[in-house]
Amino acid sequence: QVQLVESGGGVVQAGRSLTLSCAVSGNIFSVNRMGWYRQTPGKQRELVAIATSGVSPNYADSVKGRFTLSRAQKTVHLYMNSLQPEDTAVYYCYADGVRLRDSFVHTTGLDYWGQGTQVTVAS
Repeated sequence: QVQLVESGGGVVQAGRSLTLSCAVSGNIFSVNRMGWYRQTPGKQRELVAIATSGVSPNYADSVKGRFTLSRAQKTVHLYMNSLQPEDTAVYYCYADGVRLRDSFVHTTGLDYWGQGTQVTVAS
């Protein structure tokens, strides 16, 4: 069974930094894309940053220059600097292109989401 385990999040003052971390658990052979989305009440979930294995990350325009995504094979970290109140949201870890190693290597064909972690930036 594949699970995304998130850590980090919390309440910070505007201008400060915070780090989110996510690890994929299970009998994982490889993961194609990992990243972070965020969602605020009444709005659709939006991409924050995502990275394909071995490729530089893509960022939402709103976070470019402030957020940095660091990707390893089964983990991803989101370093958030110069946080602003508009960054307040529930942040979700995301993974796709997961290949499992059981008796043989196979792709699940599923997208995976973490449980979400709240980030609140106080002005």
